[in-house]
Amino acid sequence: MNPIVHSQQPRVTFHGAAQTVTGSMHLVEAGGLRLLLDCGIVQGAPRDSLRDRRGVFPFAPASIDAVLLSHAHSDHCGNLPALVRQGFMGPIYCSPTTQALIGLMLADSARIQEENHRGDTISGRSHPREVLVYNREDVARTLAQCITVPYDVPQPIADTVEVRFIDAGHILGSAMIHLAISDSAGSYRITFSGDLGRRGLPYLHDAAAVPECDLLICESTYGGRRHDTLEQMSAKLGEAIIRTADRGGKVLIPAFSLGRTQLVVFYLRRWMAMGLIPRLPLFVDSPLASNISAIYHRNPEAFRVAEQPDDPPVHYVADYEESQELTRRPGTHVVVASGGMCEGGRIIQYLKQHIDDPRATIVLVSYQAPDSLGARLLEYQPTVRFHGRTWNKWAEVVELNGFSGHADHDDLLAYLGPLVGRTGQVQLVHGELHSAKALAESLRKRGFDAVGIPSRDQSILVA
Repeated sequence: MNPIVHSQQPRVTFHGAAQTVTGSMHLVEAGGLRLLLDCGIVQGAPRDSLRDRRGVFPFAPASIDAVLLSHAHSDHCGNLPALVRQGFMGPIYCSPTTQALIGLMLADSARIQEENHRGDTISGRSHPREVLVYNREDVARTLAQCITVPYDVPQPIADTVEVRFIDAGHILGSAMIHLAISDSAGSYRITFSGDLGRRGLPYLHDAAAVPECDLLICESTYGGRRHDTLEQMSAKLGEAIIRTADRGGKVLIPAFSLGRTQLVVFYLRRWMAMGLIPRLPLFVDSPLASNISAIYHRNPEAFRVAEQPDDPPVHYVADYEESQELTRRPGTHVVVASGGMCEGGRIIQYLKQHIDDPRATIVLVSYQAPDSLGARLLEYQPTVRFHGRTWNKWAEVVELNGFSGHADHDDLLAYLGPLVGRTGQVQLVHGELHSAKALAESLRKRGFDAVGIPSRDQSILVA
């Protein structure tokens, strides 16, 4: 670690996920250390924005003493190998399950980069589709630098700083991060929410109590919005599947491989067993999601409800040839395929095959970033353009927002309510500006006096 030069009032600089929901990365300078809360990729950034390309940092990576990682989603961990490649040699603290999951997530990202880079090199493409930001060797080095810390076990980082990970209920292994700082400048507490999960669902356990602190850095993804209830979700999905079955079409569900796929499959099986939706053949077409699901199955203690004997089977597609065959398989069945925003992944081959099939239904269960293909599918237009051509959009498109793993507006107020009068300032991150403003207004009405919405690269002092 870098030597402690002097003690000073802690400072936090918001380098990512400021007034947006991607690229989580916040620099904490406290106790003589430089600590990075998350190190995520910026998804959906403009192609001509150098700063927003993966692997470009607003600080020297070698100057960071340690990284504290909230969970394994790419917008929180996806830039870690680039940080290591560019000189970061310190520890990466995370929960044990998060380490296992980032091993899969980062290796898959590196594989895709290597394949694209190799293809562009062979073809002589003058402007590569994707710069090789890191490779699988960098991922291996990243995993070797991880130090796993179980929930609720204080972990000293230095004489001046202690960290504690607390269950955030978002995905397997997700954590809030609580820092206790004590030096000659004083004692301070910082809590970073990471991504908080929904309350009261029969799936993962709810998030634990949010620790009181001098500074709370809290997500605001669904500020001002409320998710559908389970009853509404099952009813909407059931009606869509019945309509599709009557037409003899396929039900296509694009989903992110980590978290969303496992959640969707859990409810599909449960609702089929309960008779709330038609019992149909169920496929998951994502090798990454298959490997992630294996880790989920090895951690039954993380779930409130176990699998039931009458839950219908799910078939995980093994290889690309089988995937191609499934795109042409006749009859009505449900396919959950990788690519939550339809920007990549195996869902693309299904869209090419069925976007112009009026019998088919596309069910969007993930957040759709502006200008993503998923967002364009939701537009009331007869055509949609992707992969270099314009397609007739004749398939039915259904949006279901209740499958989110994020707390909604009411959940966030419930989590933060007990902190009124027991915490200092609140800074809202990981949310579009309108969402953060809606949550900030409600928090002020509840009695929080100091609520801010930082802009990118803004710094604040912890009082």
